[in-house]
Amino acid sequence: MKPETNAPLGKDAVALAALFLVSGTLHLVRPRIFEPIVPKQLPAHRALVYASGAAELACAATMFVPRTRRAAGIASAVLLVAVFPANVAMATGAKRRLDRHPSDPRRRGYLAATVLRLPLQWPMIRTALRAGGVIARR
Repeated sequence: MKPETNAPLGKDAVALAALFLVSGTLHLVRPRIFEPIVPKQLPAHRALVYASGAAELACAATMFVPRTRRAAGIASAVLLVAVFPANVAMATGAKRRLDRHPSDPRRRGYLAATVLRLPLQWPMIRTALRAGGVIARR
């Protein structure tokens, strides 16, 4: 049986779309925040930040349209995989900053948050694929 993409979005998919809306907007309004986490091997950091922000906004918007939901789910999953190296870079940078100032509780908290978010990518990918009807909803 083919998963249904015309059904209303579940709360998890709405939350994912909202996360993309907020993050995508931040990418476009405050790109400097994101430039340091673009892997150094990649060129044109500012352009990549803008492109990923635009992609997040497009994924969020098209997730709400049943006709485009399948493509949005697949694109959202691909985007989450594509930005994973930036999330790893963010955690690595946080660790380096903590190593320079090991008694700073804010740096410890930031490192913890960046490390804890890494495994959250996988449920977000699953949510995107479920919303797009690529895999069946529970």
